[in-house]
Formats: sequence, structure tokens, C-alpha cells
Amino acid sequence: MPPEALTFAVTARDGKARAGKIETAHGSCETPAFMPCATKGAVKGIEPRELRVAGIEILLSNAYHLALRPGAEAVARRGGLHKFMSWDGPILTDSGGYQVCSLAARRTITDEGVTFQSHLDGATLKFTPERVVEIQEQIGSDILMPLDEPVPYPPDPRTARAALDRTHAWWRRSRATRGALFGILQGSVDRDLRREAAETVAATDPPGFALGGFSLGETPAQMYETVDYTVSLLPDPKPRYLMGVGMPEDITAAVRSGVDLFDCVLPTRLGRNGWAFTEDGLLKVRNSRYAQDDLPLDPACEGPCCRNYSRAYLRHCFNVEEMLGPRLLSMHNLYYYGRLMKRIRAAIRDGSLGAFQPWKNRRSP
Repeated sequence: MPPEALTFAVTARDGKARAGKIETAHGSCETPAFMPCATKGAVKGIEPRELRVAGIEILLSNAYHLALRPGAEAVARRGGLHKFMSWDGPILTDSGGYQVCSLAARRTITDEGVTFQSHLDGATLKFTPERVVEIQEQIGSDILMPLDEPVPYPPDPRTARAALDRTHAWWRRSRATRGALFGILQGSVDRDLRREAAETVAATDPPGFALGGFSLGETPAQMYETVDYTVSLLPDPKPRYLMGVGMPEDITAAVRSGVDLFDCVLPTRLGRNGWAFTEDGLLKVRNSRYAQDDLPLDPACEGPCCRNYSRAYLRHCFNVEEMLGPRLLSMHNLYYYGRLMKRIRAAIRDGSLGAFQPWKNRRSP
């Protein structure tokens, strides 16, 4: 990996938490940062300029989905993923290991790689550690992920052991000539496996670390404890990315443990289904109580959705199946997440993260 592919600097600390800045060939992002999921090359229903308004500086895409459609070569011919989707900021791509390994009867895992049937047309395809890196380099990712094998919770000890060994063997075969290739740590909630993963990957001095295998059935307490323990084993100067975790309270807990990057589908998925993140908790806009409610979704929010539309209007959009409704709630939720991360960074800088709460008056949906 070229040394200039990624740089990371810590600018403030509050306990284990860090505020910092990641620099890539396509610009920078302040950390801790949340990455909306542009899984197939687009954040569902949202334009890149709208993401910038929401305070988003970095996106996540998925090599598995882009390799199937439109194909890595097709993206490369059009100038790479940044140009293809008109996004000028950093992009992190997941290798697709989770998606491939979750295909169950459609895939076969060996030491060589994963052979699987496409969920689109049943075609037989093969991912190797070398190929998933090649795909991400072809599409022009700034931060790349290696092929790994996650283990569902609760883990069978033999299965977890074999999966970790295979993940490490695949990691040793993974090499990037462009972009920053992070090392992924697996091991479920087993401390011994997590320690082994941290030591094995850290010994190769990658530009950053990804904590995989969470949000797969373990309790929040188990996740918090395991994340905190794993991060404590990692070298300080490198960025740490917690994969697929996105509830505000989970993000806050992980930041306190020293995590820098997050991604999740929740803001847009819940938005498309009529749920809005607010400082008082989740609001279900379809509820009849909002039929005559002229308040914005969140009176504390200054985003474009809350400045211009009422709860009553948004409820109406969902009831008549107007596509504007899901779009506006998705935009609002991304604005909420952009503001959440800004508040977290400010709390780290002024030393108040210990008292920080993402929800002010949490209420049930």
C-alpha cells in the first residue's frame, strides 16, 4: 500500500475516546465518523449533495454487490466509483465477506476462498482474498476490506476456531497496491480469539483495523465488553472501524472505547419504513396521533426536512404512498446522524463525553 493512501491524526482525547482526522486521496473526514451505506453505489434515494448538507463526509459501498452489478470492470471504465456515483469524498468498501458467507446453501467455503451462487441469477462465482482486493482497487476504493469469515452468535467453538484461522490465512494473502487495506478482527465474543486476532493482524502493521463479527445476535452488554477489550489490544495511532453497528447508544459506547468509524443501514432503512430519529428517541410517523400535528419531526433539528415539513404532512405522504415521504425521512435521519457525530466530536474536545447521552428524553416508539 502506498504510504500516502491514508493518514490518520488524533486531535483530541477524552479518556479512551479520540477525535481525529482521516486523510485519503479523495479528501478527508473528521472522526468519529458515521458512514451511510451506499451498498450498490448509491445511498438509497439520496443525492450526494444532500449527503453533504447532512454533514456526511465518507461513504461505505460493497464490493460483492458492485461486482455482481454492474461489474468492477464497468465501474472502472467509467472512471471509478467516485466519478460513477458523483461523490468526491472518501469511500470505504466492504469486501462482501459477510454477504457471501450468509448465503448459506448457496456457498461453499474452503481455504482457497468462497464459491457461491449469485442471488441475482444463480451464476456460480468465486471470491478469493486476492480477487476481492482486486475488485476494490478496480473501482477505486480509498479504504479496502479483506475477505473474512464472520461467525454467527452463539459461536460453536470449533467453527469459530476454524473461521478465525481461515480469516488469518486469507489476510496473509491479501495485498493492496492502491488504497488502504484494513485488517479485520474476528472471534465473536471469545476473549482468547479476539486477543489472537488483534495480535496476529497488528503484527503486520496495517493502516487501520476493522472490528467484525458484531450485531450478529450477541447482547449489547456482550458487544460493549468485547469491543472495549479488543480495542485495548490495538496500537494507538491507527483508526478503528466497528463494522455494521449503528444505534446511537451503541455508537456512543464504542466511541468511549476508542472506535473511530461506523456504518449501518438503519438511518435510511428505518426512514423508508416511516421511522425518524429524534433527540427524544424514535418517532413512528404513521401513528394516528400525528395526523393533525404541525410540529417538525424534531423541534431541536435544523435540517431541511424539519425546517420545511410537519409531522402531519409526512404522515400524509406515507399514507398515500408518496415516494417523497421515505426520501424526506431518510434525509432527516442522515442529518440526525451527521449532527450526532458532530456532537460526539465536540464532547470529546471539551472533555464531556462521559456525561454525553445521544437521547435527551428517550421515549418508546
